[in-house]
Amino acid sequence: MTVMLQATALSVGYPGHVVGSELSLALRSGEVLALLGPNGCGKTTLLKTLLGLLPALGGTVQLQGRALAQWPLAERARELAYVPQGQASTFGFTALEMVLMGRTAHQGLLARPSAQDRTIAHSALQRVGMAHLAERSVHRISGGERQLVLIARALAQQPRAVLLDEPTASLDFGNQGLVMRAIRTLAGEGLAVLFTTHDPNQALRCADRALLMREGRVLAEGVVGQVIEAEGLRALYSAGVVQVDAAAGGAPVFLPDCGSRTG
Repeated sequence: MTVMLQATALSVGYPGHVVGSELSLALRSGEVLALLGPNGCGKTTLLKTLLGLLPALGGTVQLQGRALAQWPLAERARELAYVPQGQASTFGFTALEMVLMGRTAHQGLLARPSAQDRTIAHSALQRVGMAHLAERSVHRISGGERQLVLIARALAQQPRAVLLDEPTASLDFGNQGLVMRAIRTLAGEGLAVLFTTHDPNQALRCADRALLMREGRVLAEGVVGQVIEAEGLRALYSAGVVQVDAAAGGAPVFLPDCGSRTG
């Protein structure tokens, strides 16, 4: 598989404040990489640095083997898409209008959408199963549907890699499943996908590889079934972890240890 995005000995943060250092990862086409870690460990800062939204404080980021800083912004936007944590829109855009915003990477901020742009936007909605909501206001759809519309907006950029920051945050159980299935679909279409999560069970079922991050450093990285295990999760979160083994050799489930039930 082609390495789309690579970080080597990366330091991330802000002027005068290093959030993470010695961070290395490789994101390949057709695979899903899950990034896990406690709050404040630097996951979002790392994502923004990989996207070029924040400058690296040290080390390198390469997009398709070329230094990220050498890519003009418009070209970078056609290769890398970012899906932030879901937020309600202030304005009553329709789902289609929201997705069409992703076409600015190709047409410019003030250009009117062309017929081709609309075709691509409709196709993006269809890919995430939201075509039937194209004309509905984003104020009148569920949180999970809105998150899928944001993913469709990223797809309208026609990128080769998509980075998602906690895409299931605040979603109910059913909507989490919708988003996770969409992520697997993108990888099946050949895109490179990286997402952050607090749920090791999502990573175990959706990702191919996982990277565990604590206090700004990589704790472990590798094949998801080897990295997501009880001892590693205890070290990652400094918390008790209960492993529930599935029958017939299925993937285990990991839960926070809440102590023994009494009464």
